[in-house]
Formats: sequence, structure tokens, C-alpha cells
Amino acid sequence: MKSADLKISLLSKNNFGTYGQVIELKDAEKLIINQGTTTRFNALSSVDAATENGKPIISIFEAQRRPEPIKLELMERHPLGSQAFFPLSKHGWLVVVCKSNSSGDKPDLSTAECFFAEGNQGVNYFKGTWHHPLIVLQESQRFLVVDRQGDGCNLNEFFIKKMDLKIDLDSFRNSAFRD
Repeated sequence: MKSADLKISLLSKNNFGTYGQVIELKDAEKLIINQGTTTRFNALSSVDAATENGKPIISIFEAQRRPEPIKLELMERHPLGSQAFFPLSKHGWLVVVCKSNSSGDKPDLSTAECFFAEGNQGVNYFKGTWHHPLIVLQESQRFLVVDRQGDGCNLNEFFIKKMDLKIDLDSFRNSAFRD
């Protein structure tokens, strides 16, 4: 069995752009609304849900901390719509993504990347982006989720069996950007 430890990089719009959009207030268009009492941080991300009669829905997910070492066992993608996650607390969390293989039907685990998202950052995975289910660093953490509901199969799962893929939490703990 092949083994690899993923290093953790700080999430940014530049290094995540292949996989989706980073949702954050930094550099957002600000509109003053409601008789001057509210700032609207406008159009932070787009929702792609219309394929096969899909519609956008809003949910709340509560993720539980995984045991250490964090071993990656599953990648998933949503071929019919985007999927956005935004933390409802100020705690950082981890995002793992990878590209598709050359035939486009499975994840290419050799391209796997892990990002540390600060508690004020969310992500919106592009339609078809391979990603790992939520990875939180607290005992539990809630997220506002915007994704697609509708006709068709919008979930592909790939169980990782031929590779021991783990997140390098030791290097992360010694880094300057951790939560």
C-alpha cells in the first residue's frame, strides 16, 4: 500500500481557484442597506444548481472531529451542482481536494491538496470537484451549506483503498497559521 502525508497550506483565492471559490469578506463588495444600518457583503460566491431541474437549498451540517491521525478514506464529488460550506463559528477547519484522473471518472489522489481555512473563510466547490467530507479541528463544528437538490444523481463517492493518505497534523501544529 502506497503511503503519503498531506502538508497543509493556508487557503487563499489564488491557490484554491482550480477547485472552487473561497468565501470571505476580505475584498468583498460592500453595500449599505436597510436605511444605513446594515452592510451587505455582496455576491461572495455563486450557486450552480440548475442541472436536471435542480434548485439551491440551504442546510446546516454539524461535523465531528475525526480521530488522529486523520486518515483520508473517501473522496466525493457532486457532478450536477456546486456545494458551499461556511463555518458558523470562528474555528479553523481543513479542506482536502484533488483533480480528476485522466478519464475524469475517479479522483487523482497524486494531486491531493490540503488547505487550512480560517474560521471566517468558507469554500464553494465547483460542480464535479473531488473533495473530502468535512474535517474539523474542534470536537464539533457547524456549517451553513448551500448545495443542490433535484433530479439526477448528484453524488459520486470514491473509497480510498490502495493508498494510506493522511494529513500531516504535526507540521501543522508547529506552523504559524494554525487556529
